[in-house]
Amino acid sequence: MKQVTLNDSFSVKGKGLHTGLEIEAIFCPAPENHGYKFQRIDLEDEPIIDALAEYVTATTRGTVICKGEISISTIEHAMAALYAAGIDNCLIKLNAPEMPILDGSASEYCAKIAEVGTIEQKAEKDYYIVKQKIEVRDDTTGASIVVLPDEDFSIDTMIAFDSPILTNQFASLDRLSDFSSEISASRTFVFVREIEPLVKGNLIKGGDLDNAIVIYDSELPQSELDRLADLMNVPRKNVTEFGYINNKPLTSENEPARHKLMDVLGDIALIGRPLKGKIIATRPGHSINTTFSKKIRKEIKRQDIQAPVYNPSAAPVLDNNQIRELLPHRYPFLLVDKIIEKGENHIVGIKNVTTNEPFFQGHFPQEPVMPGVLLIEAMAQTGGLLVLGTVDEPERYSTYFMKIDNVKFRQKVVPGDTLIFHVSFMTELRRGCAVMKGYAFVGEKIVTECEFMAQIIKNK
Repeated sequence: MKQVTLNDSFSVKGKGLHTGLEIEAIFCPAPENHGYKFQRIDLEDEPIIDALAEYVTATTRGTVICKGEISISTIEHAMAALYAAGIDNCLIKLNAPEMPILDGSASEYCAKIAEVGTIEQKAEKDYYIVKQKIEVRDDTTGASIVVLPDEDFSIDTMIAFDSPILTNQFASLDRLSDFSSEISASRTFVFVREIEPLVKGNLIKGGDLDNAIVIYDSELPQSELDRLADLMNVPRKNVTEFGYINNKPLTSENEPARHKLMDVLGDIALIGRPLKGKIIATRPGHSINTTFSKKIRKEIKRQDIQAPVYNPSAAPVLDNNQIRELLPHRYPFLLVDKIIEKGENHIVGIKNVTTNEPFFQGHFPQEPVMPGVLLIEAMAQTGGLLVLGTVDEPERYSTYFMKIDNVKFRQKVVPGDTLIFHVSFMTELRRGCAVMKGYAFVGEKIVTECEFMAQIIKNK
């Protein structure tokens, strides 16, 4: 899978939910590995903020990111639309401290994305793959986010409120491609009893009955309802029964649950990578959502690259016999047993380290440790197979080391370990020379990494 950006720019205009300002947001294509970024073009120097979980500073009625004194709020609906469309790189230029609320949903963002289209880029997508259960809980609210391993991405969302109108609801998204048709039109919601505290908190200056579902579920005198309407600067409503008091009907019976699912998706986008896993969100909110995203971000920053997924029972891309047809190495110096994954820019190889390796006789007899130089050699052989994949008749070529840089040994490798090598191009192949980055893993831990240059030469 390749990274994706917008095919062209587009803009949306509307008022801000909390500031009430008239706002324009311009969505622009961005280069590979750019990610999502916001730019405040209304400020001097036009500062840019990365849309990443570590920059989240507030989660009251929306997600707020901040860098220094510069902040941008209510970003979640736009983020959800970009993420669901499979867009990896986008720059959003903004002339205010928050995104426009539009109709309280993500439908206009999705429509604009569909209108301009997307374009595939050369770089490969960098997925965060969930390999074991991850859980974040808030015992005070009963909220939780649980993520389970899965080959694809999906969300189940359950909400519950102490309300005769909105009690328990459920919503699910099995495929991101269904987001636009099933989820994007779901609007944000608020209870009438919450309005006055929000107004006193200097929020929802731009809220009205067209950009939010308003739920009337506890009896108030008509005079009090009129006062709240005046506070919000919206027309007064004569309400005699509990229920939804919007100008537009609900898009679905479970529209609030669908909107909460949208918020989860928008906050998950702050991981900075597309995720493979099944999310189960119970009573979610921006606080628990972003807490989960921050937890994943810490893991990503701790280790730049995840260990590749290795299924020993899956058929290899190249077995040992096929490797021997491409590489000139033989016993005891052929250090790659099989290739399990191969793309245009990366390759994944396997080496099973046994106690019968000849180098253990002298390194060391009483404490066998695989020599670091052989770990580098094994990565180089894996990289050689990647380079050979760029030429016709690869069996007529060989690859040779030219340079090794930034070598790090983090953990020893011993008999019984299974080494997983991930090697990728750092630059395009030029004049037969390739610059590559290699990692060696045992389990989920990096044991060795290095950068190296190799040259491909036709055999005489």
